Amino acid sequence: MKFTLPKEEKLKHEKQIQEVFTKGSSITVFPLKLIYLKTENKASGMKVGFSVPKRNFKSAVSRNRVKRLLREGYRLNKHIFFNKTEGNYALMFLYLGKEMPSFNVIEKKMQGIFDKFLTREANEKDDS
Repeated sequence: MKFTLPKEEKLKHEKQIQEVFTKGSSITVFPLKLIYLKTENKASGMKVGFSVPKRNFKSAVSRNRVKRLLREGYRLNKHIFFNKTEGNYALMFLYLGKEMPSFNVIEKKMQGIFDKFLTREANEKDDS
């Protein structure tokens, strides 16, 4: 099992990021928020981005630390997600909290967000 986050999995194009924010659905497990959008492009696979608002963390060093924790939490738990989903998604993780989180908190919340996403996806599949 690979616990990596390669360049191909990163959501980098401004157009795609804008589309996720405008057309995407969201799930919140405080202090994390996931905004996701099902994409049609077969070659893209899963694309993921991470964001921490400047309003909550004035220092770039602090924002980068939180983003590093988010990436680590995603990287170590994405196998739960990848093995149970079909289709391609663009994902954007936002950190909503105001204080510096511990890695344990981020990891638990990341797993909670994945669980909520998988149940929502299963419900949507049943409806169609």
